[in-house]
Amino acid sequence: EGREFEKIGRELGKAAGALEKGLAALGAPWGTDQPGSAFAAVYGPSRGELIGGLRGLADRVGQVGAGLHAMAERTTDTDTSAASGFGGSAGPSSSPTASPIASAAVHSQDAGATPGAAPVVPKDMSV
Repeated sequence: EGREFEKIGRELGKAAGALEKGLAALGAPWGTDQPGSAFAAVYGPSRGELIGGLRGLADRVGQVGAGLHAMAERTTDTDTSAASGFGGSAGPSSSPTASPIASAAVHSQDAGATPGAAPVVPKDMSV
């Protein structure tokens, strides 16, 4: 369901924000000496890339959800529109004659015709 992806995207975005705040609250516990400075030189950019990547992932997951939801709505609209073109409604039916094709075949048979056989087209009718 697309809405689930949208929800997961929002939750992932919140988690990325919480991680960013938590890391900021820690400050720089590695210190400013030689080893600490070397660590900070690598960690600082990596931390930014990680947070940015998580935020980007959250956005993409949400977009996938929105796309799935939109696709489902368009599919439903298309099915409804197609069904109305046949004078019916969208949705499954348990009746074997609910299909316009099955209905036409049942109603076009001549008396005494073999059930399931193709209808006979009159010779003066163009096909």
